[in-house]
Amino acid sequence: MKDLITFIARALVDKPEDVVVTEIEGEQTSVIELKVAKEDLGKVIGKQGRTARAMRTILSAASTKINKRSVLEIIE
Repeated sequence: MKDLITFIARALVDKPEDVVVTEIEGEQTSVIELKVAKEDLGKVIGKQGRTARAMRTILSAASTKINKRSVLEIIE
């Protein structure tokens, strides 16, 4: 899941080297934290949060396949 979010985020931003993704594993749920450069934050969130919502939808679909729940947190 971490690799999936890293791939998507690096494709969206102007500074792909500043993308940091950490994954906190739980028994049933994993939390994925995404940090990007301050000027790229708007690109990752998108207009009215559409890009972030789309990333969460993709993450949800992929994690359902492995019978886990994943949550995406975008950190400023």
